Amino acid sequence: MADKHHITETPDTSYIKNLDVAHEMSDVHIDGIAKFVVGLFILMVASFILMWALFRILESKTVDAPPSPMALREKDRLPPEPRLQSAPGFAEELDKTAQAQKEKKAELSPQITGNTPAPKDPKWEIRVLHDQWNEVLKNGPVDQNGQHYGMPIDQAKEQVLKQLEQQKKQ
Repeated sequence: MADKHHITETPDTSYIKNLDVAHEMSDVHIDGIAKFVVGLFILMVASFILMWALFRILESKTVDAPPSPMALREKDRLPPEPRLQSAPGFAEELDKTAQAQKEKKAELSPQITGNTPAPKDPKWEIRVLHDQWNEVLKNGPVDQNGQHYGMPIDQAKEQVLKQLEQQKKQ
């Protein structure tokens, strides 16, 4: 029964002494590892500085190519009229026509004065645009000289109705 729980003990080797072996040569040298890490860090910093300098030199020598003659100008890139509110260039045409209308009103009524610039908010733009549309519907379209041609839409409707009535009578 004593063999069931056999305990092995490590033999006492304290009496063995070898004076030739005090340090194993296969151990890790901390000095070599530290030198390698420092050298690697220095090389990384030097590489970074050289690449940064190279980038700056090449960037300073780059020349932007002139735009192609086929490229559209900013104004040519705009969508056709009527543009949405706040679209670039939308208020330019409105400003021109609003100024022309202001000058006409100033000629008609000399007491109205003041050259206050029109505000550039979306409500102003849509208000001026609606005024232009209502003017075209009321008085007919305007040619390049500012003369109305055609007829107002109400008169056009009346003429169409008259023509229809005449055709029914025939």
